Amino acid sequence: MPTPPTASSALQRPPHPDYLRVLKTFVRNSLVREMQFRGNFLIEVLTHAFWFSMQLVFFKLVFGGVNNVSGWTQAEYFGFMATGMILNALMEAFFVPNLANLSELVRTGGLDFALLKPIDTQFLISFEKLDLGAFCHLVLPAALLSYSLIERNHVPTVGDVGLYVLLLTLAVLFFYSLMLVFASTSVWLGRNQGLYEFWFYITIFARYPRDIYQGSLAADVVAIGFSYVIPILLVVTVPAEVIVGKPFQPFWLLTLAVAAVVALFVSRFVFHLALRSYRSASS
Repeated sequence: MPTPPTASSALQRPPHPDYLRVLKTFVRNSLVREMQFRGNFLIEVLTHAFWFSMQLVFFKLVFGGVNNVSGWTQAEYFGFMATGMILNALMEAFFVPNLANLSELVRTGGLDFALLKPIDTQFLISFEKLDLGAFCHLVLPAALLSYSLIERNHVPTVGDVGLYVLLLTLAVLFFYSLMLVFASTSVWLGRNQGLYEFWFYITIFARYPRDIYQGSLAADVVAIGFSYVIPILLVVTVPAEVIVGKPFQPFWLLTLAVAAVVALFVSRFVFHLALRSYRSASS
């Protein structure tokens, strides 16, 4: 009987594969898939536009009765909303379709073929299928962010824009690492839909500024836990503060940077630990 592929199989590969060339191939294949289903792409764009409009109307109504929410004016909060939507669009474009499919690869044995390919398995699992349609979801948030800056009468400096991009990158890396850890558990659990739902539940906290979590013991516990232990409250709040010109603490920048780096190492460790436990569908 043939020996099933394992994590050690994934390490016996030609050195230095051309990852940029492979990524270009992934992008080209994803573009072909999008062109084959233009109707689905149109429906996705219209659905996102409707959801975006409803969010805008809702918070317009909220700020119609108050001047600010926990220190965030309407213009500043729209900048926060736009930042969160940009982050979600980047996650949807690059990682959500791929990592959500890992449990199916484990169930069907498709992970066998991924382990045997001459490229890093984590890279292949993370980037093989890109959702290029999600990049269109960046248009409306970018327009909302521009509106926010105009209403606030704030022009970010080049340094602000560079720091904003850096912080968004750290946020994407942190969310990617968190999702990879949850996806890796499918090797042990088979189906881990409950854990995926848990990932979406805890990321709900990032939809609101960190400043609103105050005034009660429960709010303080959430603020401390999701700022220092799992800094979900920082991934949107800190970049938004930078781009809209609100005062922010450089300590949070350091915290987010450390969290992203640590999360990357932990997620890669967990992923390879899961691969070592994987047994081929043919075994």
